[in-house]
Order: sequence, then structure tokens, then C-alpha cells
Amino acid sequence: MIAIEKVNLSYTAGDTLVPVLNDASMNVDAGQSVAIVGPSGSGKTSLLLVLTGLETPDSGTVVFDGSSLHELSNDQRADIRRDSIGIVFQGFHLIPSLTARENVALPLDIAGVTGARNRAAELLDRVGLGHRLDHYPNAMSGGERQRVAIARALIHQPALIVADEPTGNLDNQTGDAVADLLFELNNENNATLLLVTHDSALASRCQRQVRLQEGTLQAVTH
Repeated sequence: MIAIEKVNLSYTAGDTLVPVLNDASMNVDAGQSVAIVGPSGSGKTSLLLVLTGLETPDSGTVVFDGSSLHELSNDQRADIRRDSIGIVFQGFHLIPSLTARENVALPLDIAGVTGARNRAAELLDRVGLGHRLDHYPNAMSGGERQRVAIARALIHQPALIVADEPTGNLDNQTGDAVADLLFELNNENNATLLLVTHDSALASRCQRQVRLQEGTLQAVTH
């Protein structure tokens, strides 16, 4: 499903070049669940951006489901994300003028899929927000907005689910329920699941753990 090879990425901070990824390589099979762990500031979020084609590496290759992302146009990469990838960002990125149901239904609305609002209501109910369908993001807590963002990422049954600290803003009970949902959909749809997390219990539920340390990826052994 995913193959990255010798990926390098640096950012410019003033006059300084700050390396983030250093010859990072990893293969992920279809249907696998993988936790990406590592210290804060190690580049885990940047790795997810590269894997989903939202960031272009300085060098190296990223192949998603047989397509080399660096060979595609911005529009082609956007099409892959729309059709095949569900992304849960730390910052939620909900549209303030849309209700919870409308935010979740948006990917299907854009794709012209019928029944989007009903599917959105079902998913919101599964994340414990069936009573908040018509509320706007500014009327919700951070944990509720996180759950809306997760439902939106899952509505089109993506082949790849990418989540950046998906339970980071949730209490333990809600976090467990959201994690259960992610793994249920991973199993139901044979979706590939990539989680960035500091939660060791959540990481241990994945089939594999990979540590990002000083820009390189290393398998975690137990």
C-alpha cells in the first residue's frame, strides 16, 4: 500500500536549514495498522504530510497504491486523497459555517454521492455525537470537534486512514471509543491505518510500531 524510500525533508528557519527526515524508509502492507511513535518535534507530522502527498520531500520516493506521488500533479494527488485517504489532523480543520453533520458529509457531497447526510448522521452517532448533528464547531468542545473530524475522515471508507494524535484531545473513555472505531473500520474495510501517537496503550494495539528518531524510521521491538 505504501512504500517510502530514502526520503529526505528539511525546512528553512531564517538562514538555517533544519533537517526533519533523513533517508527515512518504510513499507506498509494493505490492511496493516502501524503506530508511528517518537519524541515531540521528531517530524512525525511531517512524515504524515509526505505520505499523503501534502508535502513534497527534498529527495526520495513515496509510492501509494502503485502511484509515485512525486510524478503526479497537485490535482492528481488531491484526487487520491479525496478518493482513497482519510486524514485526521490535530487542528481539526472543520468549516465553522457548517454543522457537524454538514462537515462530516462534505467529502461525499463534493464527490456527488447520494445519502451523504444520512451516512454522516450514522458515523456521528458511532462517535457519540448523535445528539449534536446540527451544532456548529464553535458550540462544541475540543473533544467533540475532534470526533467530528474523525467521522469526516472516515465517511468515504478510505483505503488509508491517517490520524495525527487522534485521541490527544479526548478523555480516556471517549478516546477508547474513538480508538475502537478506528480499529473497527480498519478491520471492516481492510483499510490501512497509520497512527501518530504518544499513547503507548494505543500504539500497542497496532500490528507494528515504528519509531521516528533523528529523522530515521526504526522498527520497535518488544
